[in-house]
Amino acid sequence: MKKVTVVGSGIIGLTTAILLQEAGFQVRIITKENFDHTVSHKVGAIWFPFEILPKEKTNTWASLSYKRYEIDQQANNGVSFIPFITAYNSEINTEWTQHLPEGKVREALHSELPTGMERAFISMVPLAEPPKYLPYLCQQFLGNGGILQHQEIHSLAEMALLDEYVINCTGLGAKELCQDKLLHPMRGQILRCEKLPLTSFANTLNKGALGYVITRTEDCIIGGTDYENDWNEKIDPADTKLILKRLKQAGVSETPSILEEIVGLRPRRKEVRFEFDNLYTNVFHNYGHGGAGYTVAWGCAIQLAEMLGKK
Repeated sequence: MKKVTVVGSGIIGLTTAILLQEAGFQVRIITKENFDHTVSHKVGAIWFPFEILPKEKTNTWASLSYKRYEIDQQANNGVSFIPFITAYNSEINTEWTQHLPEGKVREALHSELPTGMERAFISMVPLAEPPKYLPYLCQQFLGNGGILQHQEIHSLAEMALLDEYVINCTGLGAKELCQDKLLHPMRGQILRCEKLPLTSFANTLNKGALGYVITRTEDCIIGGTDYENDWNEKIDPADTKLILKRLKQAGVSETPSILEEIVGLRPRRKEVRFEFDNLYTNVFHNYGHGGAGYTVAWGCAIQLAEMLGKK
């Protein structure tokens, strides 16, 4: 049995490891931090191609992931399908709507729109709640015979020595490991609040003024920020005020009860890096998924497993 080591235990690393197991590989995950300390644990985790390129590939990955989530719905694993209102205009990529199953997306009625939103789609999309889904994936990986090892990797040269094949799923950590000048953080601050009786929505039209609500089974995620090249991982009270202000501007009169303020750094890149390394040819890079890690993770993993299975 061929052996593969996956570096990273976020949503990209876990899905990659599981698909490689399904393809017949013996898989080990090496990670600096456990999954509950990754940015994947901090996000709203709804299916939506946000800040990710190139769109031709990401639309395909998103479609494959959508189908996997349909299969992956199980009691208490955090996966559900919910209505999601997403604003759009002529400058926004809406091609992803063409990849949804028939009957799962339509133009939103004016009466369904949050205040200030002129046009939007309403679609049935996967929601994968990280506090439930990531432990579920990790247990699935371990149950399939996987090995989870905590270790910090300091260079690509060190990474290349780990196994016959090594998959780099280190997210923003790849910036230093790979000296990747195209990779940078996009800072997101969100509020985890008591559940509100709202349909989930997102307005991404105005850069620097991101606004969204994701209604989960037990709580609600309200966001957010999309600050490029911002490495600040501390809570900014000014951002909390901005988030609440945008929520009111969207027509939500009720002030939410905040349970937690959270900051995460999305791994933003000009394009997702999905390729073998030129120098260390046994290392495959799978990072730079921006704000759409949960949206494309399974699709990337499916294609990667197919590629390695043919070698």
